[in-house]
Amino acid sequence: MAYSTKKGLLVYNVYRTLTYALSPLIRLHLRWRISRGLDHRCRWPERLGRPSLPRRPGPLVWFHAVSLGEGMAAVPVIRECVRKMPNVNVLMTITTMSAFEVLRNWLPSEIIFQFSPLDTPGSIDSFLRYWKPKAIILMESELWPNLIMHASQNGITLALLNARMSEKSFEVWSRPVLLPLISLMLSKFSLIAPLSTEQGIRFQLLQAPPAIISFSGDLKYVIEDFGVNGRGGKSIDDLRLQLAHKQVWMASSIHRGEEEIILGVHTTLMQLQPNILIIIVPRHPQHGREIAKKLEKEGQNVILRSQHKKLKPETNIYVVDTLVIHHIYS
Repeated sequence: MAYSTKKGLLVYNVYRTLTYALSPLIRLHLRWRISRGLDHRCRWPERLGRPSLPRRPGPLVWFHAVSLGEGMAAVPVIRECVRKMPNVNVLMTITTMSAFEVLRNWLPSEIIFQFSPLDTPGSIDSFLRYWKPKAIILMESELWPNLIMHASQNGITLALLNARMSEKSFEVWSRPVLLPLISLMLSKFSLIAPLSTEQGIRFQLLQAPPAIISFSGDLKYVIEDFGVNGRGGKSIDDLRLQLAHKQVWMASSIHRGEEEIILGVHTTLMQLQPNILIIIVPRHPQHGREIAKKLEKEGQNVILRSQHKKLKPETNIYVVDTLVIHHIYS
């Protein structure tokens, strides 16, 4: 075990050195993301660990999730923390713009909301020095070496909720070079709550201490579908009525570039079934607006969800550029 810890520290030191050396390039990448609408144009310094809000007195718990799905899974826990520990400050960080747009309006008003710091030594050090959290709650698969090791060095309690490890990530972490590092990182947690038995086994195979693994089920089952500002359900029902006489298929959570292939398939399907309509749901709302704009220039019959227009008989493409979130049981 001592040898494994020593090897894990060696691999971590290599990672820390690389992330420190690459910090200037990472900043350039951040600016590229801002130009693409993937990071906030005004709040990007938060990604470098620079706060935009004051640190209120008292103990603080930090919740971190990468995107909307993980963030929504954290909301029931956050609400319970606010209810049971009213004197504790709660900080929520998120990575994606889409999650930011939704969660900032649906978290309790007393929650401090920031973009998450990049996993570079400077950003993490700056973030932890300012916010001084007593505990850090990471959601699902946010296993970042600098964050976890710096938190441990500062005596901060770590927990991983709704913990999951994809098959691909498990294969990567299982490699001989990286296994000592993930084993070292997982040993720093006080609690790992996997969302399934299979996920729990994966964490044990990566040498997480068995005593810290506690099954609690998938937090996403606590969520009930509900629309943005309470209107989502009605708008979806309206859309369902408009689509009643059409053949419909959907391409959901697509990445940039995938729409070209999808629209090619749709063109072929239209030759076989002229009454068919495709619903395109990109991962990021801004991408949806870009797709619609391009299709309109090409003369396509497209409707953008945010415009709230009625479908015309000739409409064959419906692009979603808004987010429908969830109502959390209180």
